[in-house]
Amino acid sequence: MSFFALPKLQRAIIFLGFLGVALTLMTAQEKDISSTKPKILPFPPQSDERWEAVESFKKRAPGLIQQFETFVHTNHQDESMPYRLYIPRRMELGQKYPLVIFLHGSSGSGTDNEKQLQRANWFGGLVWTLPENQNRFPCFVVAPQTNVNWPCVILEEGKRPRLCPGLGKGARLAFEIIDKLLDEHAIDTSRLYITGHSMGGAGTWHMIAHRPNFFAAAVPVCGLPDFTSATAVKDIPIWNFHGETDNIEPVATSRRMIAEIKKAGGHPLYTEYPSVGHNVFMWAYTEPALLEWMFAQHR
Repeated sequence: MSFFALPKLQRAIIFLGFLGVALTLMTAQEKDISSTKPKILPFPPQSDERWEAVESFKKRAPGLIQQFETFVHTNHQDESMPYRLYIPRRMELGQKYPLVIFLHGSSGSGTDNEKQLQRANWFGGLVWTLPENQNRFPCFVVAPQTNVNWPCVILEEGKRPRLCPGLGKGARLAFEIIDKLLDEHAIDTSRLYITGHSMGGAGTWHMIAHRPNFFAAAVPVCGLPDFTSATAVKDIPIWNFHGETDNIEPVATSRRMIAEIKKAGGHPLYTEYPSVGHNVFMWAYTEPALLEWMFAQHR
């Protein structure tokens, strides 16, 4: 019988059973989690079980967005960047909490302070705020929005994007927001985590290269890296995701970057999903092991 032919309650029980197994395995390894390859869900990407997790998350996403507050950062040069901020609901006096920085993909670009948490950006921006995840890993989440790109990029018609030198306006303003939040909120500076997909994956690679001693961990998803930055980022805990059949950002970019980091002496994690395209974020951010691994990292 097909998984989807089963009653909804039975499907949920089966999926949660597998989820519980994954979490149990991860908990058993928690003391040495940074040096152990996390256990990803044992289902093929196109299986009914994985699609059930993706569709379940999609249904919950719109309600999660409402929990984010709306802000606009303006600096002394009168440059501005909108951002959304999630503040943990239950915080203890004197306690500090991690900060997750989510960099949206190109579909989130603009200045409306909304698109960076819409549709494709649901997964990487909102998964941390699910009630069950906040219960286990309470954290702040910030989602800045750029209308230029995160790194400095040269775009030419008919050619692939090329990275250019320098920090890039998007990344620079994002760093200003992060620094501001560190001054204003009870954030643990030893537990700053950055992630993003596509354009945001490129931004993740870019920002950790410019401040390699700043982040506790990075999760770039199908993003274009600067291969010359491998030595700079080799000591950062990294878990990189890519889809094998990605026709927007070829999988070869992640394969090469991971190889360059290993050549430099680093130990990054890499997950490549077979027969998955540029929407790899749907699988990456619904891996229960991702949260276990990420929040176990400290700088």
